[in-house]
Amino acid sequence: MELTHLFSPLAIGNLTLQNRIAMLPMGTSLAEADGNPSDALIDYYAARSWGGAGLVIVEITMAHVTSRAPHTLGLYDDAFIPRWSKLAAAVHEGGAKIFPQLAHQGRQTRSKLTGYPLVAASAIACPWMREMPRELTKDGIAELVEGFGQAARRAQEAGCDGVEIHGAHGYLVCNFMSPLTNKRTDEYGATLSGRMRFPLEIVAAVKEKCGSDFPLSFRFSIDELLPGGIVPQEAAVMALLLADGGADIISLSRANYGSFQWLIPPYGTPMALNAEFAGRLKQTLKVPILVGHRIPDPLVAEQVLRAGQADLIGMGRALLADPDLPRKASEGRLDEIIPCIGCNQGCVGRLMEQRLTASCLVNPTAGREREMPLIPAKLRKKVLVAGGGVAGMECARVAALRGHEVTLCEKSERLGGQFYLAAIPPLKQEFSKAVRYLSEGMPRAGVRVELNRAVTPQVVAERKPDVVVVATGSIPLIPPGIAGTDKSIVTTALELLAGKAAFAGPVVVVGGGLVGCEVAEYLSERGIGDITVLEMLPEAARDMTPRWNRMLLLERLSAYGVKVVTSATVREILDDGVVFTAEGAEQSIRGVGRVVLAAGATALDELSSAISNLVAEIHVIGDARQVRKAIDAIEEGAVLGRKI
Repeated sequence: MELTHLFSPLAIGNLTLQNRIAMLPMGTSLAEADGNPSDALIDYYAARSWGGAGLVIVEITMAHVTSRAPHTLGLYDDAFIPRWSKLAAAVHEGGAKIFPQLAHQGRQTRSKLTGYPLVAASAIACPWMREMPRELTKDGIAELVEGFGQAARRAQEAGCDGVEIHGAHGYLVCNFMSPLTNKRTDEYGATLSGRMRFPLEIVAAVKEKCGSDFPLSFRFSIDELLPGGIVPQEAAVMALLLADGGADIISLSRANYGSFQWLIPPYGTPMALNAEFAGRLKQTLKVPILVGHRIPDPLVAEQVLRAGQADLIGMGRALLADPDLPRKASEGRLDEIIPCIGCNQGCVGRLMEQRLTASCLVNPTAGREREMPLIPAKLRKKVLVAGGGVAGMECARVAALRGHEVTLCEKSERLGGQFYLAAIPPLKQEFSKAVRYLSEGMPRAGVRVELNRAVTPQVVAERKPDVVVVATGSIPLIPPGIAGTDKSIVTTALELLAGKAAFAGPVVVVGGGLVGCEVAEYLSERGIGDITVLEMLPEAARDMTPRWNRMLLLERLSAYGVKVVTSATVREILDDGVVFTAEGAEQSIRGVGRVVLAAGATALDELSSAISNLVAEIHVIGDARQVRKAIDAIEEGAVLGRKI
């Protein structure tokens, strides 16, 4: 498919974008503690500009001091202008245009972070934050409208090409727009036009301060996916009012904090979620429409444009995974794009649950562009990598790109290790894209790959490498405290997913972490109708990140009728069942056809000590070093590949 629509320019008033790809605003926590753009944040956005995006919409930026937060961008004071000027210049140098996304968090924050009382359209607490906000007075509304206008003026003075107003996801502007959260009876509520007064006054204030030709994008949720919230029929009218009120771009999103699992939809959810609504809206709207939400593939993006469903394609996580996606796509190098797999682990998982800066499972350099450059090696070394999982493949690829002579040996007939198996459970097939990218990227980088080849001391002695990287992964943990794990009825989750074990119901899965729950769903999809998951912790899938991915998985298990027993300790596996304790009593399940062990893994490194006298430089990475997640393994491989 020729990507002619995706790479055609777009005029927005006096502003022309080089193509139809807009980087969507995603929080990174890369800002300085005082709200200024840091060097790391500037490098991060500059990389996406050099990668070929037409428009970079910078992450949520506070328009008023009452919404400030540590490591969150601000434009509520003239003191921010110098650093924003540096950010704008860096983005312009790469060829893209830049809009900051101006926002106020309203009730979706905490007063201990802002230093000010929370405010909202009405005194209704956010179900996540659980802190009662104050209902804004008319004077307070006027102050915030002025604040948005002044923030836009600062953005313009800093050299930005336009601004976006954040009217989505339950933040303050959305809070006024939504009938779910706006219960006012004055001119700022009661009716649709009343609820739209605050956002329209903000649009007018921006135009007054910056001029009618200064582009303004307005992003809002077309469906809050909550009873009583904004619905598409009403959203269509809102879009028309915004366009008539001066908005130059209408950017469509969905959901809010109360429906977070659909705000940043993970793997297995439909592509281009908002495109159908956008297509209907385009029939009546005269300004460009920006549509995002699960459009990580340039081919899907092209089709949305060809179908006349949008004018701009918003890509968020896809550009986090590969800042060079636009350039690669324009050059026809689709197979070289680092794929977003929709896992939500490195981006929002790290940001919102681990309170870390954003990163990416498949691209650990995201947000660390200056820290992790790819510099040619000063001394070319002969590197032998043992193990073709994600840690080994990433290390081999990076080391070869730096000029080393690299050979990777994998003892099985395929690459990918346990991450290959991670793509087998229902809805997770996108994970295979990461395995394909890494496996195909190694030969492109110059890595010699040998399958069905185990690295032994004899192999090391024969090949005489300068460096050996041990990336041999892990093996399933057989719980020592459970009697009967050697019964013929027993198999491991990995054996089952690899197709090395037959299954017949009823099934008991011992271990209700992520793997155990995914095995239960995998078996349910294959017609096993009597499945019990026994988890020793109080919650199932507790190790699954982020939590809204977990919510969706548990909803699917419930729909399949899978029984999940938490706080359960398995004592013994019988010839036809299990004995366990739960709720303070011993219980048993009999008539079982298969028991699946999903109780974790243990590191497998039988090589490093055996070759310690054969090679001077040995590194152990990934699960072979310590059992963790794939995001940790890939990062470790990427870091080591840069150090060798």
